[in-house]
Amino acid sequence: MTPGHRYLLGVTTVAVAALLLSLVLPPPDRSGVWLALGVALTVQGPLGWWLVQAIGTERFLLVWAIGIAARLAVVAGCGLVVAPALGLALAPLLFALVGVLMCCVVVEAIVVRPGRPGGGVEVR
Repeated sequence: MTPGHRYLLGVTTVAVAALLLSLVLPPPDRSGVWLALGVALTVQGPLGWWLVQAIGTERFLLVWAIGIAARLAVVAGCGLVVAPALGLALAPLLFALVGVLMCCVVVEAIVVRPGRPGGGVEVR
């Protein structure tokens, strides 16, 4: 399985898990969780794919750092602007947003980890 396929499988698993977990929440909190999931996947999808494409290149660390900064900016923006503007409760939105983003970072770590059988990381 290629790194791209592993990444897509991992992010899809995170999204399905978040949707299923949202069903146990009270209805008023679900909208914040669903918004968080949409925002997280909209930001994480391209950033994670960019990171997967940078595996083994000299720009890998730069791409990773930009991704972390972008995630921090999204969390701050949602907490300071989006949630108050939409009248959403902060706790469900931010917990879900940070949770999904962190799960996606774990997916990235699994995808890019070196030492897989038959595949060393070479710098291009």
